[in-house]
Amino acid sequence: MDHLDELEAQSIYILREAFARLKKLALLWSLGKDSNVMIWLARKAFFGRVPFPALHVDTGKKFPEMYAFRDRFGKEWDLDLRVEPCPPIDSVDPTLPPAARSAARKTEGLKLALNKFGFDGLIAGIRRDEEATRAKERVFSPRGLEGEWDVRDQPPEFWDHFNASPPQGAHLRIHPILHWTEADIWAYTKRENIPIIPLYLARDGKRYRSLGDADITFPVASTASNIDEILTELDGTKVPERAGRALDHETEDAFERLRVAGYL
Repeated sequence: MDHLDELEAQSIYILREAFARLKKLALLWSLGKDSNVMIWLARKAFFGRVPFPALHVDTGKKFPEMYAFRDRFGKEWDLDLRVEPCPPIDSVDPTLPPAARSAARKTEGLKLALNKFGFDGLIAGIRRDEEATRAKERVFSPRGLEGEWDVRDQPPEFWDHFNASPPQGAHLRIHPILHWTEADIWAYTKRENIPIIPLYLARDGKRYRSLGDADITFPVASTASNIDEILTELDGTKVPERAGRALDHETEDAFERLRVAGYL
């Protein structure tokens, strides 16, 4: 197998392990490149159809292109799509910086969705190379009763043996693409011909490398107008993937505070 085959096989194994060992799963669909690859992998793992809901915790502030993508491919991929709204910003910790406070609405929306549906497992498309706090994650990551993450107390994972028993009344986060890189995502997207949101491609000298809420996400300078050019650009750039996210330019501990509280 080549590198992408190995990544695919490992992710499919993780997805099948989660499905076999947890009672009520959902796949968190953020509509971006990573979660689209994750849905593609889930369809491969389960013979063409995702056997659990795709949950979009919606802030109501995504780009129009993202909502158009969701509406189209939610149907084309035959997803059991659940769209759950986030609470207003007044319900969020006022001590957080502005972008972090806006992003924290998603944490609160996710908690409401967990209470509503009773999921004991949430499949999330995060990667270790995205951000330093995410590099500390496990593949099967236990969360507390309020969705909180104890970064200092995580189960060991040796030789692909995972702890798939969530705490009583709590849930696990499962990360099938934790071991992938940004370049892996794009190379696999190209190989599999996975649909993408046009915002990832350069227009007027700029493109988005990471997509979030429209009011706190900005493009970076780029001339990459197709996936081959994106891969070439990634090979030489020193600009972080999340350089266009306002959240990543706030206080040093803002993102970790969000993650500990249950943010994706």
